[in-house]
Amino acid sequence: MRHTILLSLLLGSACGFAASSSLAQTSAIQASPEKSAYLQDGSGPVVRSQDGLCWRSGYWDAKDAVPGCDGELAPPVMKAIAPALAAGPAIASDQPKEPDLVAQCQFTLSSDSIFSFGKATLSKSAKQEIDKKTIEKLADCSGAKVLLVTGYTDHLGTDAYNRKLSMRRAASVASYLKSKGISNRIETNGAGAAEPIVTCSNKLSIKKSIVCLAPNRRVVIKMQ
Repeated sequence: MRHTILLSLLLGSACGFAASSSLAQTSAIQASPEKSAYLQDGSGPVVRSQDGLCWRSGYWDAKDAVPGCDGELAPPVMKAIAPALAAGPAIASDQPKEPDLVAQCQFTLSSDSIFSFGKATLSKSAKQEIDKKTIEKLADCSGAKVLLVTGYTDHLGTDAYNRKLSMRRAASVASYLKSKGISNRIETNGAGAAEPIVTCSNKLSIKKSIVCLAPNRRVVIKMQ
């Protein structure tokens, strides 16, 4: 069957023109002779103009496009995308962290070591212990403004008695701190048997219970 071949130099879109021109001086573009809609020379490659444009036949349409001839009409080439760079290790700040004020400025005094059982009067040895465990360390808490002194008891006795005793013990410690020149504002609190540290069996004798519950009897000094 004879076909009238209309040879025309078709300029595609600007993008297609650029793509074709860039390939004009490279390797020959091949198209299938049986179904090609391009003009081909005797050896098979598509005939191109001096500008590198492919010569199309009069019955060419978009489905006849071949890579290298028709720019946008040729199948797109997927570009490899480099994987995202892994985040580098965090750089430690040279700025020193603020000290934990509560951790450095909280002191616990055992009531049994500074008070006789059921009493709230500080002995000479008790004052020496406060000097050693508390006053010498308060210099590290110079940024704090308030000194909170809280007394605690065990659960033996009534709640009213324990709260009163814990308040009296807190007041005794606060008074001694003031006498040693502590200029911070001091607040006192009596917590009674609240916030126990240990729990002992209720089957113990009174004497053994007193020994077992010793950690609960304490005075806590906290800078705020």
